Amino acid sequence: MAYIDLMSPIHKATKRDYLARVNDPDYPKPKAAEIAKQWGFEYWDGDRRINYGGYQYIPGRWTPVAQKMIEHFRIEPGDKVLDIGCGKGFQLFELTKAIPGITVRGIDISKYAIDNAHPDVKSNLDLGNAAQLPYGDLEYDLVISINTLHNLHNRDLASALREIERVGKKKYICVESYRTEKEKANLLYWQVTCEQFNSPDDWEWWFEITGYRGDHSFIFFE
Repeated sequence: MAYIDLMSPIHKATKRDYLARVNDPDYPKPKAAEIAKQWGFEYWDGDRRINYGGYQYIPGRWTPVAQKMIEHFRIEPGDKVLDIGCGKGFQLFELTKAIPGITVRGIDISKYAIDNAHPDVKSNLDLGNAAQLPYGDLEYDLVISINTLHNLHNRDLASALREIERVGKKKYICVESYRTEKEKANLLYWQVTCEQFNSPDDWEWWFEITGYRGDHSFIFFE
């Protein structure tokens, strides 16, 4: 199991006003979180004060992450890649562009995201839960899950980590975390769907008790 940072360039490209988000008069945090956890239009393409504020495909935005994945995991034509919490499938699409001949699959809890996914991968996306994957043992050469698992409650998180280990030969997950009290406060202010507020050591504990042996990285709200 290795720590590899694939997501910092995209994460750090976003500027965040933490206090404005938590104190918004129209969408105070409890209201924003309640709406966001429906995983529908408002979460993906609604008001920015709720979540993404328009999650659209931007050519080149996900390319650096795809290239790092390809290099680190040595993805080749013929390989099978699964994305858990795939959203609209943009990362999978970037992988297919970079390596024609790979097979991609995605699964997400949001029917809206799948219905509005990138047209080139939409038919490869399944509606489902990370805690119960409808795939065979070691079916995929690489399983990825980016900014998804911290949205799960404890029981589902434990199941999801075990499921990822079961279906993937190589694995990579990215989750939210914090190293300082400031980063913890920023995470609490910014998030609308997070159920796991874990330090890196806490995440390592989760990996150990569930037998997750894949690679991982953290994003921090500095």
